Amino acid sequence: MSLGETEPLEQEELVDPKLRFEEFLKTFQDKVTGKFRYRERIRRMVITGMKSLIIDFEDLYMYDSDLARNLINQPDTMLEAFSEAIRSLVAIENLEYAKQVDKFYPRIRGLSNVVRIRDLRSDHIGRLIMVEGILVRATPIKEKIVKAVFRHVHPECGQEFIWPPKGEMGEYLETPPVCPLCGKSAGSFKLVPEKSKYIDWQKIVIQERPEEIPSGQIPRSIEAVVTADLVDKARPGDRVSITGILRIRPTGGKRRSSTAVFDTYLDVNYVEASQRILEEVEITKEDEEKIKELAKDPWIHKRIIASIAPTIYGHWDIKEAIALLLFGGVPKQAEDGTRIRGDIHVLLIGDPGTAKSQLLQYAARIAPRGIYTSGKGATAAGLTAAVVRDKSTGEWYLEAGALVLADGGMAAIDEIDKMREEDRSAIHEAMEQQTVSIAKAGIVARLNARTAVLAAGNPRFGRYMDNRTISENINLPATILSRFDLIFVLRDVPSTERDKQMAEHILKAHKEIEMIKPDIPAPLLRKYISYARRYIRPKLTDEAIKLLREFFVEMRKVDSAKSPVAITPRQLEALIRLAEAHAKMALREYVTVEDAEEAIRLMKAFLESVGIDVESGRIDIDVIMTGKPRSQQEKLSLIVDIIERIEEEEGCATVKAIIEQAKEYNIDKNFVEKALKLLRKEGTIYEPKPACYATVK
Repeated sequence: MSLGETEPLEQEELVDPKLRFEEFLKTFQDKVTGKFRYRERIRRMVITGMKSLIIDFEDLYMYDSDLARNLINQPDTMLEAFSEAIRSLVAIENLEYAKQVDKFYPRIRGLSNVVRIRDLRSDHIGRLIMVEGILVRATPIKEKIVKAVFRHVHPECGQEFIWPPKGEMGEYLETPPVCPLCGKSAGSFKLVPEKSKYIDWQKIVIQERPEEIPSGQIPRSIEAVVTADLVDKARPGDRVSITGILRIRPTGGKRRSSTAVFDTYLDVNYVEASQRILEEVEITKEDEEKIKELAKDPWIHKRIIASIAPTIYGHWDIKEAIALLLFGGVPKQAEDGTRIRGDIHVLLIGDPGTAKSQLLQYAARIAPRGIYTSGKGATAAGLTAAVVRDKSTGEWYLEAGALVLADGGMAAIDEIDKMREEDRSAIHEAMEQQTVSIAKAGIVARLNARTAVLAAGNPRFGRYMDNRTISENINLPATILSRFDLIFVLRDVPSTERDKQMAEHILKAHKEIEMIKPDIPAPLLRKYISYARRYIRPKLTDEAIKLLREFFVEMRKVDSAKSPVAITPRQLEALIRLAEAHAKMALREYVTVEDAEEAIRLMKAFLESVGIDVESGRIDIDVIMTGKPRSQQEKLSLIVDIIERIEEEEGCATVKAIIEQAKEYNIDKNFVEKALKLLRKEGTIYEPKPACYATVK
């Protein structure tokens, strides 16, 4: 074939595609039931008043492979023929309804080949393709003209006509070269908006899924246009499968004939929002057999924990907590809509060089859906959701953030203590309610963020100090600390025997890195976690309930009214989640006593390392829940009482007078000075004159 010749189209293969489509809709039968599948769907479509008919591509390919191939290669003409075929069958069912509806839409789902967004090329232009990704932006719904009514402004004509006479208006509003009624080009053509026909129109942006992005590369995205009944089918953060025709438009969105470079966009035919979480990890029959075989191993818990970050020495409890976080508990929803989260949140606080960041990065890699972010480079909008303005149109978009994109998986947030206060407060709602609410630039939305949070931070003073409470050691408010199910402190304490073993492990890793392999290969572990999260919903047994109840009641037993509270119902819920996750690790359908015991052991380890009142040496959950242990709360209350008494007599309380009276209650000078700073910061007291305090009424 010479350079000037063009390849002939294969249109002659099909005499009349409309007739072939009609035959397919009339005669295609379900192999299992023997029912006429599309006759049933058309009947349902007429009853419900719908305009779209969903067609499974596999059915069409089985019926007529040539017809299916032509639909892929020449989608515009073939979809038009398909639409007319649907109209013919609807007319048989209900002639009145067929006359009322301007256009019926064949929605093609489940194409045999999914094209990755970064693999879209010029070969795909003008063809029907299917892409998968995350919907990251969506514009408000607008109206697009499909049939314009123009008035010919001319003294001899002045008539109105519909344009275009066949088909629909393209992306740009085009006027006819001559008046189709009088045949004259003179005069102007004025649009009559109120008589024109419109359809709903929305622009969305689809981005590659995080697990598909090659290491170190920026995620690619593509714009897509959805119309008619496809608008608002999915919202930002949803994982979608989209069937559409790849089209081109001049770069920059301006209509200039001089440009030779074009942008691509998808003209969407069908949108399917993924409802099932973690379905992107493909598990074959062979994989399922391997997973079930693994679960039979009595040492499966130890093997999974040993497979997490094998290059890092020690930290067994922390690795176990990460494993439990990856598997997660069972989310529950009451009939009234109340949700109880199943995701486990873990916080690691550690001295420098204790491999916190490596543990986080490994967890994000092994999670079926994981996102890693650093607190220094994360803002409230980047973590939750942002409203951004489109450069070309000036419209406002809603863009999903990291916690929304990690919906159904885990988000690793490193250096959480370095985040700004206003940015950190944005994750409160995502951690407890598991949603992200946004109200900006006239956009009010609520997005799902069913995400397990694994966070890490450094101690405020460089190293963790045992003689200070956790809230004094880390720059995090009690409101966030209380939302973590488990908090671990990684201390770098010299120990000759342990240091020797750690040095051997590190040196071995540097000498023979290929020798350090996880017990369970990472791809298989990823599939194992995905399988457990997808199919296993363990239920509490009576024995496990009894053990958890006894532990909770025993921990809350108090000697007197002034005794600290060791545990709250929030920790009981955390225990249930941990026990469920431990059962999931072995793919068990029921939570056994063994699972409850392991959950209790981890909870005790957490409380004994973090929830200790350094003054009394007793477990006090208020250290985590409020940032102040019970003993400190009582002293602060006494200092406020002292200030109020002196204030009534003298107008305000001097520091000297407060210290004098505090001595009577065995409160030392250092604590008084620290308490005055704290109370002033909290807004409980103020300074009407230097070194003289009064309470805020």
